[in-house]
Amino acid sequence: MKKIAKLMIIGIILLEMCGCNSAKTTEPKDSSLVTSQADSQAQTIIKIGGSSSTVTVLKLLAQAYESQNKAVKVEFISNSQSEGAIAALKNDIIDIAGSSHKLKPEEDNGKIQYREIAQDLLLVATHNSVKGVNNLSTKQLKAIYKGDITNWQELGGADAKIVLLDRPEDESAKKLLRKHYLGEDKTTNKAVILSKEGELIETLQSTPNSVGTFSLAYSLINKSPVNHLSLNGVAPKSENFANGKYQMVRHLGILSDKVPSAPAQKFIDFILSKEGEKVLQNNGFVPAR
Repeated sequence: MKKIAKLMIIGIILLEMCGCNSAKTTEPKDSSLVTSQADSQAQTIIKIGGSSSTVTVLKLLAQAYESQNKAVKVEFISNSQSEGAIAALKNDIIDIAGSSHKLKPEEDNGKIQYREIAQDLLLVATHNSVKGVNNLSTKQLKAIYKGDITNWQELGGADAKIVLLDRPEDESAKKLLRKHYLGEDKTTNKAVILSKEGELIETLQSTPNSVGTFSLAYSLINKSPVNHLSLNGVAPKSENFANGKYQMVRHLGILSDKVPSAPAQKFIDFILSKEGEKVLQNNGFVPAR
């Protein structure tokens, strides 16, 4: 009987040891990982996609919103053209799409809606190596894009070849350039075509004697070391847009389901609020009326 009792006691001890070992193996080695996972699970994710021209403004608004709503994470899907973002919205890949054009009839499936949020002035700028050129007339700008003027010396600058940085014809910046200044004249085949606005800005900042067109707000936010050119004597400033003198302005908007999810709706409400307007104004954008 004593032997049996001993065996029973040993068995109980072994079982307890196994139980302890089992508990240890299920205990996470890194407690910070568990905390991180728990925080991640607790966060509400809002997914956004947009054209390269809308990413800057949407990220500014997202940062301001996240700073007030710690439980919300705004996640940006890889930016593309407006059409790609709209397609992603329709396929429920994202909650909000940024677009530099209003919803086209062929894009409207009856389930999504467009809201304009801001106007973004476009400026013609040069690398800071370009000296003596502060203003271009429509005629001069046309000649640069056509390839009729190829040296800064022809415009009062130094003897240096002009490096023209351009965007594809279907991009909003190029469409606005054509509408207000270039008309239908063919662009020189020596222009360097850059598919995304961010690529054009980076290239312009690093390429001596270059010139290109991009967002004034982006330039102000990032304190880009470039020369802002006046066009026909009018400087690219918000006050000149307000008084109707400067007209090369891109309209930026967001698209969502007509009945967005609750988290997406709250973010949209913030964007359209007075607080959202203040974020836009403080960063060089003109809030939509």
